[in-house]
Amino acid sequence: MKHIVTVQDAVTAFADFMEPTSAELDAIELESPVVAAEVDLLDAQIKTLDRPLNEVDARRIRRARNRVLAARRDLVNRTAGALLPGGAA
Repeated sequence: MKHIVTVQDAVTAFADFMEPTSAELDAIELESPVVAAEVDLLDAQIKTLDRPLNEVDARRIRRARNRVLAARRDLVNRTAGALLPGGAA
């Protein structure tokens, strides 16, 4: 019988050195509203998979899409404002 071993030790051997930097954590925090809005949109779409789309479901999906667009707009405006000199957006 041949033994199967995991390579998890080899993969996670450098985990102490692979911690996210402060800049990466800041980027994740900055993008979290977009991710949350996209999750809400996905939840609204999943609810309509097993039944016909009615007016309430269509409204729920439309509002969720609008929240995603607003979150993306806010993210772009924040990042553009941070990159421009003088704070102009």
